[in-house]
Amino acid sequence: MAVTIKDVAALAGVSPSTVSRTCKDHSSISRETKEKVRRAMAQLGYEPNVQPPVLNGQIPQIIGIILPPSSKDVYENAFYLEAIRGISQFCNGRDYMSAIITGQDDDEILRAVRTLAKDERMGGFIVLYSKQDDAVIDYLYNEGLLYVIIGKAKQYVNQTIYIDNDNLLAGREAAEYLYSLGHRKIAYVGSEYVMFFSAERKAGYQMALAEHGIPFNPDYCIETEHSTMDSQELLRGLLELEDRPSAVVASDDILAAALEQACVQHGLSVPEDLSIVSFNNSLFARIASPQLTSIDVNSLQLGIEAASQLINHIENPNLLATKIIVPHSMIVRGSCRRIEGEK
Repeated sequence: MAVTIKDVAALAGVSPSTVSRTCKDHSSISRETKEKVRRAMAQLGYEPNVQPPVLNGQIPQIIGIILPPSSKDVYENAFYLEAIRGISQFCNGRDYMSAIITGQDDDEILRAVRTLAKDERMGGFIVLYSKQDDAVIDYLYNEGLLYVIIGKAKQYVNQTIYIDNDNLLAGREAAEYLYSLGHRKIAYVGSEYVMFFSAERKAGYQMALAEHGIPFNPDYCIETEHSTMDSQELLRGLLELEDRPSAVVASDDILAAALEQACVQHGLSVPEDLSIVSFNNSLFARIASPQLTSIDVNSLQLGIEAASQLINHIENPNLLATKIIVPHSMIVRGSCRRIEGEK
């Protein structure tokens, strides 16, 4: 079996990213560490694919920002725009540049990542999402490239730097708020299950129901592949149920806005016929009619923290992987009302 960069890292007692930067003779790695890594490489017979060294001892200047694979919906989602704004704001203050990486699928994104990774100015990557069985994360980890995830790590958890919200708690609080208003028929509308933030919010919603002895109704749970205004057709099925829910937890403001429009088409009113709590506190929440009660996940701060941690690990390569939780808060508006006597 061929020797990998992870084998060298294990023998030398350093991270794979340190081995990768040693191969490039990067100035951020101490002479002592470089010698230790090179001894391990020689002992194992590891032959790196060496790129030209960084010139003049200059530290990497580019941060790659990886959006989730999509042909459309991520470009409509204000969460990603705010996170990118936070990343750019911090990078600008530290004289780092940023590059956006997009693609319709994992293969297209991987091609762009491979190209950027060859650039000697490349310092690391920020992945704006977390999903199951992610080929992009597999590549970054196996190549010893430095990366930070916005979201909870699903792969290589102990070796991964990630910035996240407590989405389980937030989902629970959303459902608990609706329960406190008298609602018992509470539904959940979210993104496809492979997106980990939505899976955790759903689990928190289910936890709140269980705590109050409300059985989970699968008819009250809708998960859509794309969080866009085009989701109305799927949402209509929820509104056409004979025992229609009186309230919904929506994992994203866009889905909540689409649900409001579906209500209008069915002659229903928010919040008189349906109360809604959503997530992200984006522009969609503020321009919806009525305005949406929404959980603010502080997406700008998520971006700032991600950039801060990545640059800190670039400049201090032997740091342990960091996990940071950014607090959330609920912004109460007009999309929910109190009801009496629901069973």
